[in-house]
Amino acid sequence: MAVDMPLERFEELVASALDQVPEQFASAMDNVVVLVEEHNEEEPDILGLYHGVALPDRGHDYGGVLPDRISIYRGPILSICDTEDDVVEEVLVTVVHEIAHHFGIDDAKLHELGWG
Repeated sequence: MAVDMPLERFEELVASALDQVPEQFASAMDNVVVLVEEHNEEEPDILGLYHGVALPDRGHDYGGVLPDRISIYRGPILSICDTEDDVVEEVLVTVVHEIAHHFGIDDAKLHELGWG
C-alpha cells in the first residue's frame, strides 16, 4: 500500500534528512545540490541517484562545472512505504546512501555498513 503525501511534505522530509547529516560530512559536501523529483525516466523504480564526480575522483582539473546532483525520487519511495514513518526512514536512508556516493563510497561498502 503506497503512502499519499503532498510534494511539500515530502520536500520537508528530505530537508530534515539533510539536517541529520553530521556536520563534518555536510561541510565537506562540495558543489552538490539535492533535488526532489517524481521519478527517474530511465530507471523508474530507483529511489535516488547521485549524478556527478565523486570527491575522490576529482582531479586537479575539476572546476567550472555545474553542481553535482542528488536526486531523491518521490514516487518510488512513496510506493514502497505504508506509513509516514516509513517514508521518513526511507528518505533518510536514501539521502545518506546518495551522499555516500558523493564521497566515493560504493554500494558494496554501503551494504556492508548497513545502509544498502
